[in-house]
Amino acid sequence: MKYVQIDLSNDIAILRINRPEALNAMNLDVIAELTRAIDIISADDGIKVLIITGAGERSFCAGADISFMVNIDAVTAEKYASSAQNMLNKLEKMEKPVIAAINGFALGGGCELSLVCDIRFASENAKIGQPEVTIGIPPGWGGTQRLLRIVGPAKAKEMIFTGKMISSTEAADIGLVNQVISLSDSEKSNLDPSVDQSNEKEKNIALSKMLNKKLIEHSISFAKEITKNSFNAVRISKMLINKGMDADIDTGLRLEIYGWALCFAHEDRHAMMSSFLNKSNKK
Repeated sequence: MKYVQIDLSNDIAILRINRPEALNAMNLDVIAELTRAIDIISADDGIKVLIITGAGERSFCAGADISFMVNIDAVTAEKYASSAQNMLNKLEKMEKPVIAAINGFALGGGCELSLVCDIRFASENAKIGQPEVTIGIPPGWGGTQRLLRIVGPAKAKEMIFTGKMISSTEAADIGLVNQVISLSDSEKSNLDPSVDQSNEKEKNIALSKMLNKKLIEHSISFAKEITKNSFNAVRISKMLINKGMDADIDTGLRLEIYGWALCFAHEDRHAMMSSFLNKSNKK
């Protein structure tokens, strides 16, 4: 694939949108390749967790491709949005946990891509927003629906009505990202000796690469914590949380009982419970 890269680290997959020259904006080809990649990863039972990020250090994903959108008509726009929403819906419904490693800009469709992920980590230089109204359209890839479910209607309206970008710190404050990844002062001072620190541009590029490396390492470390647990229990937990968001409490609780009981028919449940008891008895 031209615009998407899949790297495997044991049972963890890293999916990169590889269009850095366009800040990883998603045209129809990118959407098609992402759809294929999601299908491949979903079908691979050896993969337990997926991490999504953008190639380079400047952008996670700058959203829809404005150079494509500027001259299309309403019919083509509907098809474009439908293809994007279908891809994002497929990612949201993936049984495997999905982590967004937000490195730089996550705007419009890029923000909407992060919204369908289960966990969101952002680098300290990330900028997140739904700026569609500044170019004459509303969010069309799920932003008006998923953002309000995560940050609440008032904050979602503030972000969408103004179109302003927010920092990763503010995104963490409102619950839009789980954690901000930053470099400590000691890490910032530990630049490669070959970097000319008097050259501000060169220094900033080197720091951005260090920050992106730390973001991915943190995402992998977190993913490993997930893979220690029962994949069956994790996937059912994900399904119950996602379904529960749009269900009344009684329906959600009944679904939880069914999911809980279903795990008792799975072989790893008995093995893991027995192992826990054996360890407890040896103490």
